[in-house]
Amino acid sequence: MIAVSRCLIGENCTYAGKNNLCKEIKELYDQGLALPLCPEVLGGLPIPRTSCEVTGEKVIDQKGIDRTKEYTQGAKIALDKCLEKNIKIAVLKAKSPSCGKNHIYDGTFSHQLVEGDGIFVQMLKEKGIAVYSENEVTEVLKLINGGK
Repeated sequence: MIAVSRCLIGENCTYAGKNNLCKEIKELYDQGLALPLCPEVLGGLPIPRTSCEVTGEKVIDQKGIDRTKEYTQGAKIALDKCLEKNIKIAVLKAKSPSCGKNHIYDGTFSHQLVEGDGIFVQMLKEKGIAVYSENEVTEVLKLINGGK
């Protein structure tokens, strides 16, 4: 079983109340092979919610409100669920302040990317869980299918 961003299976849980359906991830979920998680919702944030970006060590919403607590709390809950299920691989939404891997928005709300990981991704990596974005789903499918 792998962990996946809940929005990637077609659930409307993004900050805008929409989804980021990835058909390959949805198929894995339908086969019972994916654990869908949304750390932001698990942290108590509503759907829809004000857009947030990582600024230094904090997560700030577009209105200037510090949402670090909600993001950290949700990421810890999601991490615990991964550890309970012995998850070794996660496929998460690129660029997200929770789920972004290697590149996230810079905190200025100007669509500029910087090197860095979202809050949830940081926690997964600390536990040795391999993280991929939805843009790397082909690579993940090969891993799951023994290299085929």
